Amino acid sequence: MTAQPLSREPLVGRFVRLAPMQRADLPELFAAIGRPEVFAGGYGGGPAGYRDTADGFAAFAERYYLWDNAGISYVVRRIEDGAVVGTSTLGDVDLANEAIHLGWTAYAPEVWGTVVNPETKLLMLGHAFASGFGRVKLQADVLNERSRAAILKLGATFEGISRRDKRRADGSWRDSAVHSILVDEWPEVRERLERRVASFAPAASRLSDERSDEGRG
Repeated sequence: MTAQPLSREPLVGRFVRLAPMQRADLPELFAAIGRPEVFAGGYGGGPAGYRDTADGFAAFAERYYLWDNAGISYVVRRIEDGAVVGTSTLGDVDLANEAIHLGWTAYAPEVWGTVVNPETKLLMLGHAFASGFGRVKLQADVLNERSRAAILKLGATFEGISRRDKRRADGSWRDSAVHSILVDEWPEVRERLERRVASFAPAASRLSDERSDEGRG
């Protein structure tokens, strides 16, 4: 299947809903990820990229995310309460070579280690491969151990280090740890992610029941 331009419909799972980012989403996104600890690991160019005001974050967002582009920056919302909890992007779209980059990912610290990332990646990878892409690249600053571990946990293959690859916000050069998932590997990766998402379901159901009980008290 030849790669096709990405359609821009929302991607909806059991726990999260992804929709193309709108500028109206930025105040909620700032509340979710506008934290020093999010940028500390390398997101947005690293700690020097952090902006501590809504206006500063909006200026950062204008150049960092994809607006009206062949790629798509998504806002990630919890289905349970509609809260914005993060963002991720499908970018660097190369239709001729059937290649795309999944990255620019950040979440509110309170959802780290929860179902949010695996289901977000399940939806985005599924969209990429259903659109005919044969290779999805995932990469992180070599110093960002959290992101590198999360990429490997997805089932991506480590390809190597791209040296002096990008400038950090402080002007220093970063090396990038490059990984990929190929279309032939997708069924196995998808099954792994589906199992991970399913493993969160009982806990999520209990939490929802507890909140319902609190509301009736």
